[in-house]
Amino acid sequence: MPQIDASGIKLEYEASGDPSAPPVLLIMGLGAQLTRWPEPFHRALVDAGFHVIRFDNRDIGLSTWLDHLGTPALGPAVLRAAVGLPVHAPYRLPDLAADAVGLLDALGIARAHVIGVSMGGMIGQILAAQHGSRVRTLVSIMSSSGDRRLPQADWRLRMALVRRPRQRGDREALIDQLTALLKRISSPGYPPDDKLLREQVARDMARSYHPAGVGRQLLAILASGSRGPVLGQITAPTLILHGDRDPLVPPAAAPDLHRRIRGSRIEIFPGMGHDLPGALIPAITRHIIDHLQRADTPVSGSAVS
Repeated sequence: MPQIDASGIKLEYEASGDPSAPPVLLIMGLGAQLTRWPEPFHRALVDAGFHVIRFDNRDIGLSTWLDHLGTPALGPAVLRAAVGLPVHAPYRLPDLAADAVGLLDALGIARAHVIGVSMGGMIGQILAAQHGSRVRTLVSIMSSSGDRRLPQADWRLRMALVRRPRQRGDREALIDQLTALLKRISSPGYPPDDKLLREQVARDMARSYHPAGVGRQLLAILASGSRGPVLGQITAPTLILHGDRDPLVPPAAAPDLHRRIRGSRIEIFPGMGHDLPGALIPAITRHIIDHLQRADTPVSGSAVS
């Protein structure tokens, strides 16, 4: 896969579909590589006539690793964020949004439809709010405004996210541990196949495994705080998708975003957790493709900060 240089950060990316077609930028979530986008999801967008770009965020996958910035102490940072104390991080979410702008610049793309999952949705919100001229539409999937007053994930799940591998030298044990975590946040209504999920984790690890980068990305989320004050600046047509059984970003985050982003639309999927289950991909992509194709439809509404 090719790489581009975005202000000193090398970003690994993949482009599919007709380069002259409307561009779609896919932004993955915390610790997730570009390969985490389900192929049926990716293929549906290409088949609908879009030029689809997906990439590894900084500090993950085959993009630049920033190990010179140090290995973060995540437990104390999670506790500080929970009680509203400032969290220090070597970079923040606006820096990851700037990386995405750099990728668009390098590819000669003036405006793109932006689809973000989880942390990727947060990055997409910042893009739409602070780089609005670059965003044709926004789709925010299982994401949040970052408002600390919203319901939060269970403490045990939050600490599982920051727990270091029990057996660093045992690859099979590590695959088991990561598979168990993904299963824990998956969709109760559409439980994953254990064997396929484990194979996905093994493929991801074979491509790249960088836990320190995941930690720095988590610090970026914690240090960036609430996007509430800027979400009212978003003018791009916005679609909010969420599952009603999401244990990591509880479903109350979706109506909160809907309330804050002017003219946004919202769809809640029963039984969906914090993943993109195969059985729901046809419905999810149908909503997304309709949203992208309706981009010129006037929208109205109100926003709060």
